[in-house]
Amino acid sequence: MPGALALLVTSMIANPSAPTLQEFEAVLARHDSATVALEEWCDARRLAKPATVTATLMPPTTQQTPAALADVFGKEALSLRHVRLSCGGTVLSIAWNWYASALLTPQMNAALAQGNVPFGKVIAPLGFRRVALSITAGPANNCPADTISTHQAKLVLPDGRALAYLVECYTAANLAARR
Repeated sequence: MPGALALLVTSMIANPSAPTLQEFEAVLARHDSATVALEEWCDARRLAKPATVTATLMPPTTQQTPAALADVFGKEALSLRHVRLSCGGTVLSIAWNWYASALLTPQMNAALAQGNVPFGKVIAPLGFRRVALSITAGPANNCPADTISTHQAKLVLPDGRALAYLVECYTAANLAARR
């Protein structure tokens, strides 16, 4: 982290118009879907045209199952999706999504298991709402060293049932100066 943080600070001093963490967090806070927020950010930063976020499935990890899962889901069976979200080749976040697969359609479950479509896009037809649980400056919960912000959240259905629990590690690339 010290190396990535020093590079980020140096970049921000050299380019005062570089985006700030506060601006980035404001975009994330405006949306229930991190995917929608990242696409807005990608478009505003001109990281790619079109500003499309894609998911790359990551191999299983040793990420410890958060204790909060029992509070959120009780004994409901959960699936885990570990992904890297990118826009135009720039990795914007690493995320773990624990979700109640029984609440999804078979098509949604298949798309999550095999595709590169981000979780938020796949489940958008369910009309979920995001509930922030915590935001940590820097890395937490097995996030990469260059993480600038770690979010924990749950997604709930319109009827209040818990749909997913998320750990999202946002990378320093989100604040890097554009050339």
